[in-house]
Amino acid sequence: MNRQIIIFDTTLRDGEQALSITLNTKKKLRIALALEKLGVDVIELGFPISSPEEFRSVQTIAKQIKNCWVCAIARCIDKDIDVAAEALQVAKNFRIHVFLATSTLHIKSKLKKNFSQIMEMAIHSVKYARKYTDDVEFSCEDAGRTSIDNLCRIVEATINAGARTINIPDTVGYTTPHQFSEIITSLYERVPSIDKAIISVHCHDDLGMAVGNSIAAIQAGARQVEGTLNGIGERAGNTALEEVIMAIKIRQDLLGVYTNIRHKEIYHTSKVVSQLCNVPISPNKAIVGSNAFSHSSGIHQDGILKNRQNYEIIVPESIGRPEVKLHLTSRSGRAALKHYMQLMGYLDDDYDLDILYKMFLKLADKKGQVFDYDLELLIFVSTYGEIPKYFCLKKFNVQYSSIGIITAALELICGNAICADAAVGVTSIHAIYKVLTRITNINTILNKYEFFIKYHDSKIFVKTNIIMEFEGRHFYGTSSAEEVIESCVKAMINIFNDIWRACQIKVKLCKLHKM
Repeated sequence: MNRQIIIFDTTLRDGEQALSITLNTKKKLRIALALEKLGVDVIELGFPISSPEEFRSVQTIAKQIKNCWVCAIARCIDKDIDVAAEALQVAKNFRIHVFLATSTLHIKSKLKKNFSQIMEMAIHSVKYARKYTDDVEFSCEDAGRTSIDNLCRIVEATINAGARTINIPDTVGYTTPHQFSEIITSLYERVPSIDKAIISVHCHDDLGMAVGNSIAAIQAGARQVEGTLNGIGERAGNTALEEVIMAIKIRQDLLGVYTNIRHKEIYHTSKVVSQLCNVPISPNKAIVGSNAFSHSSGIHQDGILKNRQNYEIIVPESIGRPEVKLHLTSRSGRAALKHYMQLMGYLDDDYDLDILYKMFLKLADKKGQVFDYDLELLIFVSTYGEIPKYFCLKKFNVQYSSIGIITAALELICGNAICADAAVGVTSIHAIYKVLTRITNINTILNKYEFFIKYHDSKIFVKTNIIMEFEGRHFYGTSSAEEVIESCVKAMINIFNDIWRACQIKVKLCKLHKM
């Protein structure tokens, strides 16, 4: 019979302590509620003794969470445990998590003690925490570098003292999957009381092996995995829970375990954590990265169109992610281009694929990624001729005041006329967007903007990528310049030109159909 793997989320504790800013209670609660909806089994809320605000945050969230266990961490100090229990006692179900370093390096250089003293502290603290709850977890900090003899001794002692969960952390991401698996196997072989506790693992990603070590531990018998959403955390981060969860789901044939996770909430929860923690997700991040389900190679795109399983082992919809379209680039083939045309409602007789493909390749080499409105423009140009840009930048000026108001003034060439206007905003991007909306009279939704530093010929350039929404369609603008503001202005103008051209094509095609 398959075993359940308990998912222990420490995004609000181990993840949050690595952020450049401290999350307020409101943001932490939003993340906790998202994790509860995702179906994690245990949420570690924080370290209550660390500050009065942290205590209030843990207490507030503990009171709100009803459908999973909440947990707070404490050192092996009575006062820490008292404060953790006080913060958690408002919860429906709670766990106290005590930790203590067990490696010789930590014991001697950090704690200035010997192993016998560590044993005494661990046993006392587990028993002390049991006064408040029978759900006590003990963590052997730096277990990955602890001698197996000492590790077995302290695990047996803390289980006998009343710990229901024993956590084996690879605190500094030192071990390899084979080595970590051997540690877990040794515990099961050498600790007589091992069946009285759940063995948990908490791995860090310093060598890029956190997920691999966690999976290896599961195969060796571990029943709880600790980590964070998106893998955020100290240094290189923690085990990325979404990766472990999907590995368990996709490779049930190999692992023979399951979780209680609602998989369709993974993508949403990942986005919530990314936005509230202000930690962008790398495009090539497994499971939740923007490129995780994208395909640009012509061979891959052809294979995907014939059967998605050719190059995808996960269905995007299974994690709550909308189906990802193929990226049209110069590496795309005719099959992908034809597929896009069909999605846009065009029949084979509406265009010449050979001519369109040649034009597409030229545009893709120049622009990079090609979008649906670009294809419409190519079809129109191939039949009726070029549609020039309508909006051209003449000059701009952005001024900042001491009271935080930013004024953007722009002058554009709009067809045969020159138009100028100004607007104020709380940021320079906001002000530029407002004044361009006034001048162009095109109402859009500004969805996203991002900046990248580029180096070329010993010069520094700023590349701006912007996404706007107009009448349900997304338009993408990009531009590079030596200054951020200039790059932003030009990227937005590129979008407004694409929207204007798309509208012109729509109008002209409607007139032609009526003839």
